[in-house]
Amino acid sequence: MLKGGMGKRAWLLLILPGMLFVTVFMLIPLFSIVISTFFPEDAFTLNNYGKLLESVYFQQVFGRSVRLSLLSTLLCALLGFPCAYYISRYSKHKGVMMALAVFPLFTSPVIRSFSWMVILGRKGIVNQFLVNVGLFNRPQSLLYNEFSMTVGFVQLFLPQMILSLLGVMDSIPEDLTEAAGSLGAPRFVAFLRIIFPLSVSGLVTGAVLVFTGCMTAYTTPQLLGATDTQVLSTMVYQYAMSLRDWVQASAVAMVMIVVTMLVSGVFNHLSKKINPLAT
Repeated sequence: MLKGGMGKRAWLLLILPGMLFVTVFMLIPLFSIVISTFFPEDAFTLNNYGKLLESVYFQQVFGRSVRLSLLSTLLCALLGFPCAYYISRYSKHKGVMMALAVFPLFTSPVIRSFSWMVILGRKGIVNQFLVNVGLFNRPQSLLYNEFSMTVGFVQLFLPQMILSLLGVMDSIPEDLTEAAGSLGAPRFVAFLRIIFPLSVSGLVTGAVLVFTGCMTAYTTPQLLGATDTQVLSTMVYQYAMSLRDWVQASAVAMVMIVVTMLVSGVFNHLSKKINPLAT
């Protein structure tokens, strides 16, 4: 067993490769992006961020990005929680159910987005069903809007929410709910008082993953959205590749990073309010 200075040196040697990888391929590029937004011409300025904040177009894109990300996160939580709870507690084929939950992750987001283009198109399955049942007289425009983008986000990131919840729910002893039932607590009350608070950490982890993924996703909004439904990720591409304005693209990217960090902090704060034992 390593002790003292020898143990510390061995510990440092173990983490050194990972630290170098993160520093070279993430921290240094991120730091260069930050520097370029504040020092575009070797002089400190906040004009790049001022232009963004004053732009009505940026305000609309920013609001749309945050709104769609929060809505997709909420839908993933509402759909993923009962699914994870069923797999964890009642499914007799847990391995098969988990495999089905993970299976969409093995498909490219490009393929999934093209699939939704076929399903939600004017001649797609959804429109044919709506017309056949008499809800509409003609096919509806279900593509290239916020609805199709939300559907794509939920289908893309729902497996991550389910897996995050499953990892926590599997560690909750069944004896707790049985003890609550023996003391006269109805099953729903036991769920609200025991299962839900103890699952908050997994719910927060899944929410952070889904929100971050939605804020930074490019393929899904590019294929399922349109020019008038842009989000921050497509805006970065527009500035960088179409307008060749790398400084403004870096400023938008920094806004995405800051918003993601702030929302993640809010999620963690709320989890501690719901469950003081959450870390």
